[in-house]
Amino acid sequence: MIKTVLIADDSMFMRKWLKDMLHESMYNVITEAKDGYEAIQKYKAFSPDIVLMDITMPNLNGLDALREIKAYDSSANVIMCTAATQKTMILEALKNGAKDFIIKPHFDSLIRTLHKVV
Repeated sequence: MIKTVLIADDSMFMRKWLKDMLHESMYNVITEAKDGYEAIQKYKAFSPDIVLMDITMPNLNGLDALREIKAYDSSANVIMCTAATQKTMILEALKNGAKDFIIKPHFDSLIRTLHKVV
């Protein structure tokens, strides 16, 4: 069964790159968000199997959006995408229910991580 994905990242380039990688691996990117508020709204509207969430976004960051999504749906599969320099934020995300994380822009483990989560 093809899994559905929400990509939340403020960079249009990063969303497109991830979307292309996921389509090649038979994942269906059903929606995208450019900030945390939009990620929450689109999670509620589309109920994706997986959320790929950037930590650093405008308006509402990925950590706060993660908390909101997990409060709405405790079984949400959220994978954080972050720069390697944000180790404390990664730990915070895992503590708040993120299933895993991926270091940008090194996405060699992306598909393996998605398979592990769902």
